[in-house]
Amino acid sequence: MIVIFATPEDVEAAFYEAIARADLGALMSVWAEDEEIVCIHPTGQRLVGADAIRDSWRSIFANNPRLSVRLSRGVRWSGMLLSVHTVVEMLYIGDDRKPHGPMLATNVFQRGASGWRLLAHHSSTAAEREAAEGDGSGDRNTPRTLH
Repeated sequence: MIVIFATPEDVEAAFYEAIARADLGALMSVWAEDEEIVCIHPTGQRLVGADAIRDSWRSIFANNPRLSVRLSRGVRWSGMLLSVHTVVEMLYIGDDRKPHGPMLATNVFQRGASGWRLLAHHSSTAAEREAAEGDGSGDRNTPRTLH
């Protein structure tokens, strides 16, 4: 069954929910059907293509079956066919109440025949000070239009 995502926000929510459930099938269903989808983990490893991304997440879930990610300070730019979101991610592993992070993530979404899909996810570690202080803009969840 192909899931149709009506908005980039729906795709993003499904991506992070799949991580929380360690659901590899659901996680892979959010990605675009493009040979060059890209996922970059905080370790700096760049994965290109569905097979490499699937294998990486399979390994992550095998080693950390209970992950959750809390997002904050989202900034979004949206157009008719492309949407870019930047967020601050805080990662929680198992029952550990102390977050791992912060991490800065950029999610790029593409609109196609089967709705919106994730084209690229890039997450990298952030300076503690930067995430704690923020960028002076507060929580930005107002979409901006791409021209």
